[in-house]
Amino acid sequence: MYPSSKQSELIRFSRVGAGSTVIDVYPGDGDWTRLFSDIVGPEGRVYSFVPAEVAHFKNDPVGRMQTLAKEPGRENVEAVSADLVTFHGIAGPADVLWLHLFYHDLHTDLIQAKGATAAGFNRAVYELLKPGGSYVIVDHAAAAGTGTGDTRSLHRIDPASARAEVEAAGFVLDEKSTMLANKGDTHSIKVFDPSIKGETDRFAYRFVKPKA
Repeated sequence: MYPSSKQSELIRFSRVGAGSTVIDVYPGDGDWTRLFSDIVGPEGRVYSFVPAEVAHFKNDPVGRMQTLAKEPGRENVEAVSADLVTFHGIAGPADVLWLHLFYHDLHTDLIQAKGATAAGFNRAVYELLKPGGSYVIVDHAAAAGTGTGDTRSLHRIDPASARAEVEAAGFVLDEKSTMLANKGDTHSIKVFDPSIKGETDRFAYRFVKPKA
């Protein structure tokens, strides 16, 4: 996780509040699911959504989120797993969809094996959110101009490409943040390399679904 100051700023940036319905896509260890659970309270709902495309991983991501949902005080959390472009099991509409360090994976063979695409995913998110709802993306930045060329090799994406793809689905950029920027990142190293792991240059975008 991030230092508490950046964590707090990201929560503000996400616009998750008391009573919100939040979808945490590919929740990993569940740290953000737990934070959102605390914030939304008993009147809110957090869907800890594990894409079916990664449900087979040896660390049992679905089982881990099911266990998390049984923790004391987590009655507002529901573990769900389905294909990325269907979101089966989620009763929308939602206030916020949170995508942390995963957007670039929409361009990888693993995620596309079942037919998912970035365009299809973004359309599905658009349909799932309430008018005025927020679609928040935090991801590893690739060098400007590289587009999606480094998504498979370096697990990075050009922020401009991610923005263009999301806006093509009908979303409007509401706010962007450089709170996770790292000017010392050369953008040429795989994000798992020990020399940069946890310190990559990251972008944060908040898009909104326009109100009618």
